[in-house]
Amino acid sequence: MTESFHPIAGGAGLGQADAGDYDHRWLLVDGDNAWLNGGQAPRLGELDLSLRFGYLVIRAPGMLRLDIPLDVIEDDESVERVAQVGGQAVRVVDEGDLAAAWFAEWLGQPCRLMKVHPEAAPVAWPA
Repeated sequence: MTESFHPIAGGAGLGQADAGDYDHRWLLVDGDNAWLNGGQAPRLGELDLSLRFGYLVIRAPGMLRLDIPLDVIEDDESVERVAQVGGQAVRVVDEGDLAAAWFAEWLGQPCRLMKVHPEAAPVAWPA
């Protein structure tokens, strides 16, 4: 049995063997930069995710495919933010307006896709 990884915290699993490095790499936040988990955004579990050619490929019924680059050198401080995961402040990088619009449309609520900064402290994800 293949282990399941969750590139988007609280979202659908991915059984690709090479996905382990990307487990919980991204998260969605609300307008207060608080993590939206699967209970608050249940449609996250309906996404079809894959890793292809250096991208996290995100598909959902009725939506255009969204490709998010996997490994980007994070040197633009203007897109750095702090997200709240449980009671923990987590250093993150905003993935931009296109991703935010895509997820807001899919989930039916305002939100933004964030990537955990590669230099961030380990995140204690609530169960």
